[in-house]
Amino acid sequence: MGLAGIGHVILGPMRLATIRTQYGTTAARLDGDLLVPLDAADVGEVLAAGGEARRRERAEPVNAAEADFAPVVPRPGKIICVGLNYRAHIAETGREAPEYPTLFAKFAETLMGAHDELVLPSVSEKVDWEVELGVIIGRPLYRATPAEAAAAIAGYTVINDVSMRDWQSRTLQWLQGKAFEHTTPAGPYLVTPDEVGDAADLEVRCEVNGTVMQQSRTSDLLFSPADIVAYASQIVSLKPGDLFATGTPGGVGNARKPPVYLQPGNVMQTSIEGLGECLNQCVAEKDL
Repeated sequence: MGLAGIGHVILGPMRLATIRTQYGTTAARLDGDLLVPLDAADVGEVLAAGGEARRRERAEPVNAAEADFAPVVPRPGKIICVGLNYRAHIAETGREAPEYPTLFAKFAETLMGAHDELVLPSVSEKVDWEVELGVIIGRPLYRATPAEAAAAIAGYTVINDVSMRDWQSRTLQWLQGKAFEHTTPAGPYLVTPDEVGDAADLEVRCEVNGTVMQQSRTSDLLFSPADIVAYASQIVSLKPGDLFATGTPGGVGNARKPPVYLQPGNVMQTSIEGLGECLNQCVAEKDL
């Protein structure tokens, strides 16, 4: 089955994932309860090929409930993140609403699968959660309008921008607190925009050990996904598979009184309405 024209021109809703198998990773299309392997190593490769991918011959479908999910796009060329983008979160930080999106970046090494263990870095004592709507680019884009940017969005996913607050606060730049290896769940699926109303009003939620820590809706975003993508495209060319994290709502652990941080044994559940969830067990990093 071809996936030509992935983005708003897809005729029907679709969910794509990257799963790990004994033969390596493969892109897969969700068909009912089964993930059907595609002839591509991952979702990023499908997007780079213009959305064309056929079913992988002689590869058996995998039960989605038993799948080993890799990051939905394992090796994005760029991961662009936005801080201070939910009105409630801006309020809890005591800051003024920004005039422009507050951008920072991550590296591909930060990504982890939707069900991977979250290894808490031994060098940080303040590991915090941040549920975020992820945006995946489906076609090349440069100096785009918001309308052009919206049309270039291949789909949406679930992200948790796990942050090491003690490192983040060392300087005015946030990168060092956001770029620890294997700390950013991303997945499990790329869900096409037509399936979730362009993600305009979806519930976002983060629970720790079953307790709701964050709960909001994407309608509280200050800058929409299309606005963010268009803004970033003024700076740098965007390519298929590039990943955006659009910011987190209120309820982060660092803003609580007293602050609360992730501990070994915690289970972090990150979900967005219509997109699925990431479920990650927190474990202590082994002493080297």
